[in-house]
Amino acid sequence: MRGVKLLAACLYLAAAATVVVRAEDPYFHHVWNVTYGTASPLGVPQQVILINGQFPGPNINSTSNNNIIINVFNNLDEPFLITWNGIQHRKNCWQDGTQGTMCPIMPGTNYTYHFQPKDQIGSYFYYPTTGMHRAAGGYGGLRVNSRLLIPVPYADPEDDYTILIGDWYTKSHTQLKKFLDGGRTLGRPDGIVINGKSGKGDGSDAPLFTLKPGKTYRVRICNVGLKTSLNFRIQNHKMKLVEMEGSHVLQNDYDSLDVHVGQCFGTIVTANQEPKDYYMVASSRFLKKVVTTTGLLRYEGGKGPASSQLPAGPVGWAWSLNQFRSFRWNLTASAARPNPQGSYHYGKINITRTIKLVNTQGKVDGKLRYALNGVSHTEPETPLKLAEYFGIADKVFKYDIITDNPTPEQIKNIKIEPNVLNITHRTFIEVVFENHEKSVQSWHLDGYSFFAVAVEPGTWTPEKRKNYNLLDAVSRHTVQVYPKCWAAILLTFDNCGMWNIRSENTERRYLGQQLYASVLSPEKSLRDEYNMPETSLQCGLVKNTPKPANPYAGA
Repeated sequence: MRGVKLLAACLYLAAAATVVVRAEDPYFHHVWNVTYGTASPLGVPQQVILINGQFPGPNINSTSNNNIIINVFNNLDEPFLITWNGIQHRKNCWQDGTQGTMCPIMPGTNYTYHFQPKDQIGSYFYYPTTGMHRAAGGYGGLRVNSRLLIPVPYADPEDDYTILIGDWYTKSHTQLKKFLDGGRTLGRPDGIVINGKSGKGDGSDAPLFTLKPGKTYRVRICNVGLKTSLNFRIQNHKMKLVEMEGSHVLQNDYDSLDVHVGQCFGTIVTANQEPKDYYMVASSRFLKKVVTTTGLLRYEGGKGPASSQLPAGPVGWAWSLNQFRSFRWNLTASAARPNPQGSYHYGKINITRTIKLVNTQGKVDGKLRYALNGVSHTEPETPLKLAEYFGIADKVFKYDIITDNPTPEQIKNIKIEPNVLNITHRTFIEVVFENHEKSVQSWHLDGYSFFAVAVEPGTWTPEKRKNYNLLDAVSRHTVQVYPKCWAAILLTFDNCGMWNIRSENTERRYLGQQLYASVLSPEKSLRDEYNMPETSLQCGLVKNTPKPANPYAGA
């Protein structure tokens, strides 16, 4: 009976997908046609990137451990890659979609991604990592539901909605790329979009979602923008935060949520107000001039327009820091596995290495660059992982060109080269992000979730560890660092592969504020990492080179 229910649930959840019944985890097949098209996100027609004619792209609706197979046809005039932000790709960085792990899909060709959200649940999204494609779209929601027998700490909602908010520019992605290549910044955004649209706010907009009075809804909110932290709120409605980037959290009600670039929140919203229209509001944070947009919610059978009086957003970053401190891991809830989240006592593990990453900006040959510990990363023609796998890493990059505790002098002079850390497998490491600048930073780690144990003003010292949350910090994959502040994260590097640590601020990432963590299997065992798939693309120094004969072996 449970098998029948599971198959029915999978068929319901997988729009435009085919289920292949096998003894293993279910397979879902998608074909994506990536093209240019025209849309008017801010009311002005401009070129965008479409997936199957959609902007934003289609939502991926999955369940823990499903096999997701996506055949991507690149019909653009430039190389293209997609990353699955927050999906850990256990033992399988070959599908991560970053330029350090994969060759891009060339124009007029296709590539088939195959990955599993292994032992994961939660709210995520995907987006392009090549060039400035993210500025043109090509992004969409990615939700991973719990398996039927794993309890979730809230009642089944009436429906599940994904809200993708982000800043937007009316200039094309090619023009924005020229700005950055020429040493200019992107400047302030021209507007904000909600699911690819900016509301007029005069009551004439079509509703983005419809609610039934008295019902509850799962509302997932992700900031898919380029550089701007946003605040999200709904007129007259509270949002109960239940999940954050794959972790169940203690359930508190919020009038509004600060969502930094790259972050996703899962909330429950109850349609318990007078049946009529209401505005969802997304507004910029930490800009001198606030930029705002709206999207319409409509109650089924409701009468009356939404009030023109929009709920005010918060002011200052201290409010945002206090909200961050209110987020707590739900220790008794199960996530993707039956055991409670709190059964993993991260606070009792000894730290084996501390890496401090200091973000800076400066000029190299008269052009703007962003750096970590004095190094501005550049992507070599041969992806880092392929160079490592084919045994030619020494021809492409050097390991550990930055120090774990940089001096002011090391940070001052920026140099441009590939930035790769060599991380010992299964070590428990403390990473400190230190932000000496006046803007908010947002940092993401591929392949892992980590415990964001502290965000505080000032500079970090070992004595600050006494302020760490070593009990119920949320396990997540993105953390913000406020101006003149630091953030500390803890994690075990137990997932072999080449993993990107990047600024989610796209202009900073594009101009070098990222690096890679290489985690190698000491035994070169398939228990730790998969071999390079036969279908993987090859480029650079390994183009047309025969693949190594099973460099990873064993069970």
